[in-house]
This record gives sequence, C-alpha cells and structure tokens, in this order.
Amino acid sequence: MPIALQPLSVFETAARHGSFRLAADELGLTPSAVSHAITKLENNLGTRLFDRSLRQVKLSADGEVLYRHVAAGFVEIRRGLEEVSSRRARFLRLHAAPSFAALWLTPRLPAFLSSHPGMDIRITASTDYSRFAADEVDADIVNGTPLPGPVKAVPLGEEEVTVLCTPTLAASIASAADVMALPLINGDRNRVTWARWCESNGLPPPSSYAMRFDRSFMVIATAANGLGVALESTRLAQREIAEGRLVAPLPGSAIRETLHSLVYPLIHAERPIIKAFEAWLLDELQIPAA
Repeated sequence: MPIALQPLSVFETAARHGSFRLAADELGLTPSAVSHAITKLENNLGTRLFDRSLRQVKLSADGEVLYRHVAAGFVEIRRGLEEVSSRRARFLRLHAAPSFAALWLTPRLPAFLSSHPGMDIRITASTDYSRFAADEVDADIVNGTPLPGPVKAVPLGEEEVTVLCTPTLAASIASAADVMALPLINGDRNRVTWARWCESNGLPPPSSYAMRFDRSFMVIATAANGLGVALESTRLAQREIAEGRLVAPLPGSAIRETLHSLVYPLIHAERPIIKAFEAWLLDELQIPAA
C-alpha cells in the first residue's frame, strides 16, 4: 500500500519527540492536525501506532517497528539533502553550555579557524539542550546527559572538580573541614554539588552558602576575586589556575566525572566540518578518537 511521505514525516516527528504538541511545534502545525494525520495513517495501515493517554503518547509495539524503519529512512533523506547543499559545507552552527563556551572554547577557536581556513562557526549559548528541531543548530556541547534521539554523543573526557580559591584563602585550609569555615560559593546548576563533595569527605552538607550563581564562569570569577571558595572544574578554571589566581588546596579530595559531551544528529555525521571540529576538539582535550 503506497503511503504519502507527509504523514510519515508527521509520524517520525511525533515518535521522536514522544509528543504530538512538540511535533506540531516543529512542523508548524496544530496538535489536532498532527493527531488527525496520525489517525489517518493508522487507519491506512490498519494498526494502532501510539498508545494515548491524557498526559502522554507512547509508541505501540507496531509503532516501534515502523519508527525504526521510518527514522532510518529520514536520516538517509536528510543526509542526501545535506550532501547536495554546498552552501553549508563549511559553516558550523554550534550551541554550547555557556561556561564551557566562554571559558574553554572561545579562547581556543582562533587555533581551530587558523588550521581550517575557510570554515565559519556561529556559536549560541544557553543551558537548554538543543533538540535539533527546525534544523536550528548543527551540533551542541552539553553539560549533562544528552537527550535521547537519533544523535551521536561524544563524551569529552573526565573533568576534575575540586575546591578552588585564592592562595590567600588556601593558606587557611589544611583539611576538608577547614573549607566549611570559609564562605562557600555555590553553582546552582553544577552536577557535582557541595553536598556530594561533603559526603565523599565525611562531612555534613552545608546549611547555607555565602553566594549562589547559575553559571560556572561567575562562580570562578567570584572565587578568583577572593570572595569565597568554589567547587568547580579545573578545565573551566584553567586560565585562573595557570595565572595563579586560583589554587586547589585539597587535590586529593577532587571528584572526577565526565561532564560535557559533543552531540549532533546522525544526519550530520559525515559533514566535513563536523568531522573536523570533532577531531580538533578531541585532540585539544587529548582524548583518543573512538
């Protein structure tokens, strides 16, 4: 039975998002139009593709089977469109976690651009993960677990999260307990928390903080100005540590964890600029390519 491409596109989008509403947003349709297209496709196929409830929609067993094939098909369609679009061949639209972009990435971009002449990068930064809807970005450097979907996620290696402060404050720190007597600076979005650090060092969690910020670059800047003690990634604080503005008085208490990943849709995997940027990123971080 021949099926038109448009209802399959609606189905693929709804299945990828697990939501008729999000599918409608991506496709520029109303949720009722998405629901109608799915119902018509189900009638044509003679099977139920989604289990519906008041709060969510979930693929049925037949829907799972169809989605595997349809998703793979749309990957190939998009890849074909990508390959014939020379306009974008050397242009990378990158989204990144704000502090990673500001503290680690942008200082190194001149080296990437000088070694890849003719390539152009546009960077946007926010704490929201890109869903790659409406094709608004090509790749994302995320802080945290990447969202599921037809994407490739490349872990960017372990980072060392440790207590950081000025040399002056460090002079008063001989043990983990000494840290608790100093003003603590909290990163509200940090995955490695003060409570976790305290637990790993046999201490009760802090009852309060001297200052709180929602961006690591503000936490690091505040600590470098001598206003308190931060718990941050040495990768992000690399410049301040190299300049001697921040030191790690208790390196043995550090927590190591993979915090960031490079994520991009599978349809972009063969784009030369994606491959070049991934290879450069791994080389800069001294991570062997998979």
